[in-house]
Amino acid sequence: MTSTDGIEVRRPLEGAAGEVLTPDALAFVARLQRAFGARRLELLDRRVQRQRDLDAGHLPDFLPETAHVRAGDWHVAPITGDLENRRVEITGPIERKMVINALNSGASCFMADIEDALTPTWDNLMEGQVNLSEAIDRVISFTGPDGRVYRLNDQVATILVRPRGWHLHEKHVLVDGAPVSASLFDFGLHFFRNARRLLARGSGPYFYLPKLEGHLEARLWNDVFVAAQDALEIPRGTIKATVLIETILGAFEMDEILYELRDHSAGLNAGRWDYIFSAIKKLRSRPEMVLPDRAAVAMTVPFMRAYTELLVQTCHKRGAFAMGGMAAFIPNRRDPEVTNAALARVRDDKERESRDGFDGTWVAHPDLIPTAMAAFDAVLGDRPNQLDRQRPDVHVTAAELLALGKTPGQVTEAGVRLNVSVGLQYVAAWLGGSGAVAINNLMEDAATAEISRAQVWQWIHNGVTTAEGTPVTAAWVDGLVGEELSKIATAMGAAYGRFRWDDAARIFRDVALGETFQDFLTIPAYDLLD
Repeated sequence: MTSTDGIEVRRPLEGAAGEVLTPDALAFVARLQRAFGARRLELLDRRVQRQRDLDAGHLPDFLPETAHVRAGDWHVAPITGDLENRRVEITGPIERKMVINALNSGASCFMADIEDALTPTWDNLMEGQVNLSEAIDRVISFTGPDGRVYRLNDQVATILVRPRGWHLHEKHVLVDGAPVSASLFDFGLHFFRNARRLLARGSGPYFYLPKLEGHLEARLWNDVFVAAQDALEIPRGTIKATVLIETILGAFEMDEILYELRDHSAGLNAGRWDYIFSAIKKLRSRPEMVLPDRAAVAMTVPFMRAYTELLVQTCHKRGAFAMGGMAAFIPNRRDPEVTNAALARVRDDKERESRDGFDGTWVAHPDLIPTAMAAFDAVLGDRPNQLDRQRPDVHVTAAELLALGKTPGQVTEAGVRLNVSVGLQYVAAWLGGSGAVAINNLMEDAATAEISRAQVWQWIHNGVTTAEGTPVTAAWVDGLVGEELSKIATAMGAAYGRFRWDDAARIFRDVALGETFQDFLTIPAYDLLD
């Protein structure tokens, strides 16, 4: 443990941590925490109050107090350079091999994830910061168990970094006796270490901002950006940030979020999986908004269609990029039938997004890049984006954004079992240090696991009965946990013993079967990490 000037680091400053957490870097993070930590906590309290209002029957709506922003004639600052063409972005954690493969993948951009795809172990965080710096310097390499050496190509993707959300803290670093905001920790270290490195290479410090629930949270980020740039004497507006619209409350404030970040905005992204989770979480007490099996909640169902169309229209009206959502399908190189089915679904998804006016999209696997790229190339041609698609035909109402009850489909026993199985497998992998996991030919991260457990909670607490006639009760699902664990053990064989299944089952039961809905499963899971 190291403590100086009110900053306490509760892990040894050795290895990667010793390289990353220099006195100046720690002082920079502490400066941000002291300036903005209290406002962050106030905004988290505001989230709690808004949830009480929702539980009391007050549905979300467009804010009357910001009507002038929605009606105003304004645009975000121009976006040029290596962020102008973002037609396909690949995402993944900041692990060394992943960073190299993603940058070499042929994607336009790489969203380097410190959030939902990364388990925030101390080693993952510290080594990840080193990986980012070495990647920017073009010196990163990795030697696999088979002796194969991985290095960067001459042409690589543009890096954007996603720090952890406002709701999380970094327990290993305290400032004035309190844990530092994980958002400020991740952002601050990357910006302090790499902003000038990036600018020297003709790029810049680019970010993705997760889990925002409204424009006041965007305002806080904008103030952080201004302070960080001023502290390092970097011109204001150098930072560019894309906000993930992955909460249903954020969908009602897209104009306002862009406005708050207008000098630093690089657009909005349709963070589909977290958005579904947020819709369930925020509207969990309304039986008329219960969703069917997760597999039935496609991008074409009414409430998801309304959200994505409004996002494109809002972004292009303001001169901001509209980025499409994650294709989570994973090709199976040993099973051509699975691969062909996955590619067909990705093709349909990306062709719809490109026709709707999106400027680019996300994939989770390099093998999906050619399919996604072809869909956007067909629409964009030689243009870097389609900001000229203004979509005046779109007129989305609050009722359409809230039309969860119009989602076709049923709750089935297979759907409940799948949610239980995925939830258990993901939490076990997360506790083992892996935040992005291939399960059933899909890339699961914290967002998709959140859907699985949130649906179970929603079905139990709204008295849902499966299509087969079985009431979804906590006792019944508790039994399924044991049954699904037995199936997983049989399928995994000896490998089963390498994971913390008892801890995973306890966490899943707490967040899926508990009387009180817990906001994020990663919060209790984080307590179990060293």
